[in-house]
Amino acid sequence: MCNHHLLRHQDNRPAEKAEPSARTSGVVLLVTLVVLLVLATLGYNLTSRVAAQRHRDNYVIDYTNACYARDSALKYALATLQDLKSIELVSRPNEPDFSDLFALSEPDYRRFLEQAAEELVKNQPELFRGADDRLSSESQIVKGLEEDQNIEGRLDIYGASDVNNEYASGPNAIDLVKIRGPYGPPWPFVTEPVEFQIGPATVKIEIEDENAKYPVGWAVLVDEKVQREAEAALETFCEWMGFDSARIDSLKGQLKQVGSIRPFKVDFEPVTQRIPISSGGAGARRRSPRPAYRTITVPPTEQLTKQARDISKLLHSSLIDTEMLAAPTIISEKRKESALKYMSLWGTTQVNINSAPRQVLEAAFTFGGDADSIAAEIIKQRREKPFTDIEELKKQLFRFSSEIEKCKSYITTASSMFAIHVTAASGVAKASAVIVVLKEGDKIERIAVVSG
Repeated sequence: MCNHHLLRHQDNRPAEKAEPSARTSGVVLLVTLVVLLVLATLGYNLTSRVAAQRHRDNYVIDYTNACYARDSALKYALATLQDLKSIELVSRPNEPDFSDLFALSEPDYRRFLEQAAEELVKNQPELFRGADDRLSSESQIVKGLEEDQNIEGRLDIYGASDVNNEYASGPNAIDLVKIRGPYGPPWPFVTEPVEFQIGPATVKIEIEDENAKYPVGWAVLVDEKVQREAEAALETFCEWMGFDSARIDSLKGQLKQVGSIRPFKVDFEPVTQRIPISSGGAGARRRSPRPAYRTITVPPTEQLTKQARDISKLLHSSLIDTEMLAAPTIISEKRKESALKYMSLWGTTQVNINSAPRQVLEAAFTFGGDADSIAAEIIKQRREKPFTDIEELKKQLFRFSSEIEKCKSYITTASSMFAIHVTAASGVAKASAVIVVLKEGDKIERIAVVSG
């Protein structure tokens, strides 16, 4: 019995010593886990900071490349401004017109393209040889196009860039229809956008016709005789663009502030000014107590340029809520519409009747009356042949000649102000700039350069 008791007592002693050893191991394990967690957190924070710093460094590099490319493209654009002399309007007698695209919903726009494709089949059958007679033109527009040396040139104006396609049918056939603007490229471009590489950056240059847009300066005209018409013109434009009364009143209030700082004119006459002449040294001033003056004549072009610069600064300031104007009205794969797209904030005084869409034309002819009828006639006739001058317009629309005469100061047949948009992208960074120029004959003068 004693030996058995002694053996049991000896077996129990290792068990008594095992309990503190297990607790010690647990504490060590817990401390190890805490240390590993701290190290992992420190490692994650360090990695995140390094990645963020690397991202910032890469962005700075990309933005520097984009700015360099933008500045280089600006120099190129300024050096080639003389190309604006060759800008010409095109005839579009059998093509769909761009004038009402801004007001079409996406389903209406789709139907418009289908009708345009159907008209192309009727008016240009040589472009659609081999069409299956069993299928209507709405469901199959182009089938079995054959290659020849002239097919590319004939299809290019309708947007069919790949002449090797042997088959185009169904709803995708209307994608062959390209809505050309008054100069050939889509409105409001006067030339096709140009893209090229400068180092790692991709540069895009676009030239827009500012006289094809609604001149915002009209809303702050200094001439009290036409202020009622100017207000009606603004309301006509805003209603076409879907503005409610609250937004129209808000825009009127903003423009009223601009007008209180810089009133706007559309007619300029040569102005004579007296400018003091410096008399030289102190002795000369004592001998001639009365200041000397010289008389100079400021030509209308110089007055127009100064007004455009002044009003452009105000219209691009915080006085105008451009975000409200830029709010999208239609967004789709093919179109991005907003009121700002159709508004000129650069001090234009006239609307080009050959290149303006319907809502801009109606705003312009509000100064004379019968705006909707005159705009409709212009849109119909200019597709055949652009108007050469206002006198021709009065002859062609002789029953509206008196109304057109009242609007003479607000309309033109040749644009003189253009905006050159330069955009450079490198990686995730972008840099942009706008150059606005005034073209008077062979002379081209810069109005503003805005970088962003």
